[in-house]
Amino acid sequence: MTSEATPVDRMHTNNIGCGEGERRTGPETVMGSYLRPTSMPEALAALAAGPRIVLAGGTDYYPTRVGRPPEDDLLDITAIGALSGIVESDAGWRIGAAASWTDVIEAPLPPLFDGLKAAAREVGGVQIQNTGTIAGNLCNASPAADGIPNLLALDATVHLASAGGERAVPIAGFVLGNRRTARRGDEMVTAITIPRPRNPARSVFLKLGGRRYLVISIVMVGAVAEFAEDGTIATARLAVGACSAAAVRLPALEAALAGKRPDGALVTEAHLAPLAPIDDVRAPAAYRRDAALTLLRRAVEALR
Repeated sequence: MTSEATPVDRMHTNNIGCGEGERRTGPETVMGSYLRPTSMPEALAALAAGPRIVLAGGTDYYPTRVGRPPEDDLLDITAIGALSGIVESDAGWRIGAAASWTDVIEAPLPPLFDGLKAAAREVGGVQIQNTGTIAGNLCNASPAADGIPNLLALDATVHLASAGGERAVPIAGFVLGNRRTARRGDEMVTAITIPRPRNPARSVFLKLGGRRYLVISIVMVGAVAEFAEDGTIATARLAVGACSAAAVRLPALEAALAGKRPDGALVTEAHLAPLAPIDDVRAPAAYRRDAALTLLRRAVEALR
């Protein structure tokens, strides 16, 4: 294999973090190995050989390990050219597993992607947007992941590969709960695909947090609508995040909007039945439910 390994590959240390004149004693810390393959076969062979943490931007992985060396075996996929970029075809769009939030912001995409672009601008600061990836946000599977409601509303499909073959999983079947996905240990996400809508479409993304920037969501809504020639909604897809263990779509609301012109008054509390908000440090469950209702009404109005 031509993968790159850092000089600290499998290094041992027992002095990490010691101040001047100090020496920490105790069990040695084993730093995991680091591989940076340049092709898919190399990457998949490495995953087949044993479990590895797959990294693109690493913006979720490294901050949780500040002050201590990473003990996991890492697989950095940023040198695999086939995983980069956003490509359009007759069938739709392909977002590579190494495509960043900035790639989405700067790509010449139609109004169908306005919601995803809006979410991309909400993910951390510019440095995070330049480095973090849409696929990484998806695989991290946080209930408050900004990209997931939009991908649900876009009816996305997740493509995975292993040494044994490839498979495609609808986005709703990929994220299984808080930090849980359908990805096996020997698999990696290669791309996310978005189907081309049958009708003119537009999308929106709304997010509520404790402040305007650099904030974890209290509630967020991703919405996509396709429009008939008379201006009524032919098809609607709406998803709410941060109000359940995983973002969920609202099928009853989607059905209620079909054939109608966008009107926030069409959204009722009954449409929130699939949500299961919790009390936490950011907001109580009752507040989240009330805020979700307000954001959904605003999102439907914005689809005009």
